[in-house]
Amino acid sequence: MKTIVIIPSRYGSSRFPGKPLAMIQGKPMIQHVYENAKKAFDDVWVATDDERIELRVKEFGGNCVMTSSSCPSGTDRLAQAIQSIPNGDQFDVVINVQGDEPFIQPNQIKLLADIFEKNPSTQIATLVKKIDDSADLFNPNKPKVAIAEDWHAVYFSRSPIPYLRDCKDQSDWVNQRTYYKHIGIYAYKREALLEVTKLPQSALEKAESLEQLRWIDNNYRISVAVTDFENLCVDTPEDLQKILESIEN
Repeated sequence: MKTIVIIPSRYGSSRFPGKPLAMIQGKPMIQHVYENAKKAFDDVWVATDDERIELRVKEFGGNCVMTSSSCPSGTDRLAQAIQSIPNGDQFDVVINVQGDEPFIQPNQIKLLADIFEKNPSTQIATLVKKIDDSADLFNPNKPKVAIAEDWHAVYFSRSPIPYLRDCKDQSDWVNQRTYYKHIGIYAYKREALLEVTKLPQSALEKAESLEQLRWIDNNYRISVAVTDFENLCVDTPEDLQKILESIEN
């Protein structure tokens, strides 16, 4: 299947304005993301609403497409981009790599694409990672995933799922069964991407503030694959400082 990677990149983050252009080891963050994605696939584009990001991407020789500043989510920016990129209608699979994951692994991107190769009927795919730390299990900022026997997502939640009713010691839950947390990289069939961005917010999505529940609410099937690597995502300047300190050490 013909696959494209699109990196939605917005300048105006409320918690970290200008984040895509923050420097890491002499390169802007968006360049790290782009170069790692290029190790997986030849067709890589940045989708942005800001001319400063567009300029920097073109300076390092990357592909960039301008999108509206009113896109409510990265998924919407992705859908707009695939309709603006030259020959965008020729791609079967669109992979969404977040612009704030400078250490995304090329193998993770390929792992997602492989799901579609193995099962061409796949609509949407994402990655999960086994939870080993009890703190992660009960951290609402780390969404959990309940997975069916055929490896599609049954539900995403900020709470631990499933609830172990007969295990009173919650610190031992991670030893009693396998829990998975969501790793926020997605891939879509092009048609599915264009469809889900037209859906209104669902009740479950509003309750948990998790966009993927809108798709489940509307009977879209989300296939999952397991990765052993947890990406270092940059949400705040403090996150970046920790990463820079770990690199120096």
